[in-house]
Amino acid sequence: MAEAHEQAAAEARDAAARYGLAGITESRVAGVLAPLAAVGYTLLPDRAWPGSRRSGAQVDLIVVGPSGVHIVDTKAWKEVSIRGGRIFRGQADVSDDLANMADLAHNTEALLSEVGLAATEVHALAVLAGHRGIRETVGPVTVIGEHDALRHVTSPGARLTSLQVDTVLRRVLDHFPVLRTSSAIDVTVPEPVLTRPTDPVDTAELITAEEVNAALLDGVLEAPIETWMSFLDPAQAKLARRSFNGPARIRGSAGTGKTVVGLHRAAYLARGGQGKVLFTTFVKTLPVVLENLFVRMAPEAAHQVEFANIHKLALGILRERGTSVRIDPKAADAAFAEAWAGRSEGGALGSSRMSSDYWRDEITYVIKGRGIRTFEQYADLARVGRRHRLTVDQRRSVWSLYERYDAGLRRRKAIDFADVILMALSSVRTTPITGYGAVLVDEAQDLTCAMVAFLHSLVGNRPDGLTLIGDGQQTIYPGGYTLSEVGISLSGRGVVLDVNHRNTAEILAFANAAVLGDEYADIEGTGQTIDGVETVERTGPAPVLSRHETWAEHDAAVVERVRDVMHLIGVRRGDIGVLTATTWDATTMKASLVAAGIPAIDLLDYDGQHTDAVKVGTVKRAKGLEFKQVLLARVKAELLEHDTPAPSSETERERRELDRRELYVAMTRARDGLWVGTRT
Repeated sequence: MAEAHEQAAAEARDAAARYGLAGITESRVAGVLAPLAAVGYTLLPDRAWPGSRRSGAQVDLIVVGPSGVHIVDTKAWKEVSIRGGRIFRGQADVSDDLANMADLAHNTEALLSEVGLAATEVHALAVLAGHRGIRETVGPVTVIGEHDALRHVTSPGARLTSLQVDTVLRRVLDHFPVLRTSSAIDVTVPEPVLTRPTDPVDTAELITAEEVNAALLDGVLEAPIETWMSFLDPAQAKLARRSFNGPARIRGSAGTGKTVVGLHRAAYLARGGQGKVLFTTFVKTLPVVLENLFVRMAPEAAHQVEFANIHKLALGILRERGTSVRIDPKAADAAFAEAWAGRSEGGALGSSRMSSDYWRDEITYVIKGRGIRTFEQYADLARVGRRHRLTVDQRRSVWSLYERYDAGLRRRKAIDFADVILMALSSVRTTPITGYGAVLVDEAQDLTCAMVAFLHSLVGNRPDGLTLIGDGQQTIYPGGYTLSEVGISLSGRGVVLDVNHRNTAEILAFANAAVLGDEYADIEGTGQTIDGVETVERTGPAPVLSRHETWAEHDAAVVERVRDVMHLIGVRRGDIGVLTATTWDATTMKASLVAAGIPAIDLLDYDGQHTDAVKVGTVKRAKGLEFKQVLLARVKAELLEHDTPAPSSETERERRELDRRELYVAMTRARDGLWVGTRT
């Protein structure tokens, strides 16, 4: 018995030493982070570990404040090294020791999504006591030196408002109760003489007062992020983290936050470590804007997410594989002009009322866009999205036009953009790519069938592999397709967002009137009208419709409206968008503003960074963007009239519907104010 008590005592002394060391290191880290309390942070030490079956399991420290929620675990580890995403103590791999932290952070993300906190705002942090100059990641856990912890916590800046911090803090206090400890062993011994408590450890050697002040000041001065980057509607926050067992679709009308959910979902999937995440879209200029926003929103995941428009992606794959690609738009124009000139004057196309542009769209979006290889396929094809019905003779003529165009391209040793997609699709089907864990497609309604097939081939039907994000009502390109053609089934994996977070009720009603009664062919194979919204969160002034006798008067009114918005309403230049239907009109509007002394930037040159210039561009370039104030310039008067005569042909009806959808897209870019200019 004596020997047993001696052994137990030795073990107890060892355990006490370990707990004592842990207590010291926890106190040191808490002391380093204590200055955060002066700038709006709450520090919660020694909280119970939710759901743990181990008695006394604790979370060392939880920090809740403007930069988010930081779950801190302190480690008194020596001889630490981090290689290839693994952490070692000497030669021993101790990465699994951080796995519980990762699980706790993941569960906390789910809990806080119920109040709308984005998953990117929950951080798992392992602090190495006594170390400095360390900042590495082991899975979703950031490993940092004690000296660097304060600056790391404050570095994201003010991502949450005071009200949001209070909302999150209440939920954290409920989820992480104060740790209650008790002893199950009662050992009676003579009263010991207690040694004098050790003095608090002086942390001055690790972090000086000047360094504390600098870290706090950097955090305070960091530019505030936009609310959507950190706090979402609870339904959006949950959707961003939702797991699907195959391809999924997120849809909803303009302003419901589809792109926002997509960006947060990309961050969530990237942090899961299942491979590189691709975020792609049709619009050439949008990926660089979204990438810069994403870097601000989720800097720790930025290296895991690739942003590229689909043509850049396809070209990159082909060139990496040694395929010679020469895209020459001028050569393509010449080839088509030659092919069009070779048609029979009395043939099916020669006598048609449709312009050559209509037939070129037929080749681009229907034949090439659907991956049609033979005339027999084309002869039997249901031309989704095209109103004008073609006879078999007309289809033969179109196919002949296509053959002449293709021959003209080959003579010029050139290809067009549709060919790039078909070539990339063929390449990845022959030799699959394995580097992508997930693909998210924004503005999916703008893609052709071949584009979706290409992206689907990168990830297949794996869980959470492909997410299509878009709104069929915002389709502004001819043609269409159904997902069944690609072999994609969305059974039970489609979600509709129905709360408008962007527009005022007045702007949304004005925009909806522009497409009232219009139908579009949805990619799920049904005819659809506009998706309704259950809630519009804001109200504001009615949109302004301004009519003018001449375009010169109209252009002067645009300049005057921009001045009023800046000086009377107090909107910054960078929050104003002037949008047009054509590049020519956009160039004219920009020149008018610059001549009036108002700085302006073309949307082609906008990269998502802050700019103190009015943004000017076409509606197509503005897709996926939003502005506090929007001016729609040089709008066709007939698009604004709701009592105009019905189109005389299905072709005219198709063109008018596309124009009206484009107008709808333009109007719904506006958050607070909308001005529409036209000529009488």
